[in-house]
Amino acid sequence: MAATTAATPIPDAGARRREQRAWYFYDWANSAYVTTILTVLFSPYLASIAETAACGAPGTPENPCTTTLRILGVPVSPGSLPLYVITATTLLSALVLPVVGAAADRSRHRKQLLAGFAWTGAAAASAMVFVAGTNWQLGVALLFVGNLCLASSIVVYDALLCDISTPDERDRVSSRGWALGYLGGGLLLLVNLAVVQGHTALGISTSTAVRISLLSAGLWWGAFTLVPYLGLRNRPPVAVVPERGTFVRQSVGQLFTTLREARAYPMTLLFLLAYLFFNDGVQTVIYASSVYASSQLGLGETVLIATILVVQFVAFGGALLFGRIAARIGSRRTILAALWVWVAVVVAAYFLPAREVAPLLILGVLIGIVLGGTQALSRSLYSQFVPRGREAEYFSLYQACERGTSWLGTLVFGVVHQLTHSYRPAIIALAVFFVVGFVLLAKVDPERAVRDAGNESPAVM
Repeated sequence: MAATTAATPIPDAGARRREQRAWYFYDWANSAYVTTILTVLFSPYLASIAETAACGAPGTPENPCTTTLRILGVPVSPGSLPLYVITATTLLSALVLPVVGAAADRSRHRKQLLAGFAWTGAAAASAMVFVAGTNWQLGVALLFVGNLCLASSIVVYDALLCDISTPDERDRVSSRGWALGYLGGGLLLLVNLAVVQGHTALGISTSTAVRISLLSAGLWWGAFTLVPYLGLRNRPPVAVVPERGTFVRQSVGQLFTTLREARAYPMTLLFLLAYLFFNDGVQTVIYASSVYASSQLGLGETVLIATILVVQFVAFGGALLFGRIAARIGSRRTILAALWVWVAVVVAAYFLPAREVAPLLILGVLIGIVLGGTQALSRSLYSQFVPRGREAEYFSLYQACERGTSWLGTLVFGVVHQLTHSYRPAIIALAVFFVVGFVLLAKVDPERAVRDAGNESPAVM
């Protein structure tokens, strides 16, 4: 077992606020990649590039591309290529992230690790400007690197929350970070969608407009990463392990130690299990919303774009609101209440009338209110349950577990649709994930979890 040194004292209130303001900006920085590239633009663009390579032109509803690509001898539908890349990256990150976390906990240079992953990912995102014609292979490689670097940087970023805030500050700090992320991602997405929609007035093609938008997201991610890089300070690691073998070998060894010793923190593991269920429900609602709105409700692209923007900007206020609520009743109770709102969301989605815009926008407002708050408070509550000096390791499990099971909700959604030939029962089936998550989270004893981890308990939890 690793020996430990005394924890580095958390700086005074003024120094903490300065570091917290710098920390917030990494949410602002990476959300440009998440919204502009991952959520909206790159998947359909990469699919069109792949279809051009396979069929000579992008497919249309009237004339779909049915010719497959060959990747390592396996036939792959061009339209499914982006989803397969994301799935492969997700599964790989579930294996890689625990090693990243173990290495981060051993490092005296966490902010350099954060920036290194961020700038590598930002470079990959910026290079997407060169994906054109039939060059889908470059797009696949860049999406792979960008996603893996994003996930690795977030492990380090989340762990830093414990260094820059006291237990009583975690909910507020985490909520402000998420809120700023939604605001920054939404602002750049708004500009980029204006460029794509107004490409004719700008005298450029749709493809060029998309590529410019991809470049802007990469530059935004890289440029704003300078703020946390300059504003955060490094701290010596709390865990001290005898020097045996290479740095990588030591990190992998620490990973196995983490997995073995995690059984000593049953409440932390129970929280992780609850998080797997309700977060899978959240992510599936996000992934499935576009196909539900277009295929089930018969609404066009303009309405989908408007709804995405509504969710982004409302989530900014929602994250801040939930931070305030948690300060009064505790983050666990706030998350439990939010899960019932998520149940109401999927039930309401089942009854949405076709081809009516206003009900969908109202539902988008409701989603935005609970989206940021659920994610922000889950992060801050979990930070109370991880042992000091092992933050990055345990946050890597948090990220790896999320990515390793994030296919369950989409699988349920797809199977129910296949059996019923309707997206309405598929969307309401997702309520199971929120109900199971609620039941498991209700069984978590936060006081015991904090005590087992050897942490200081916040005044309200």
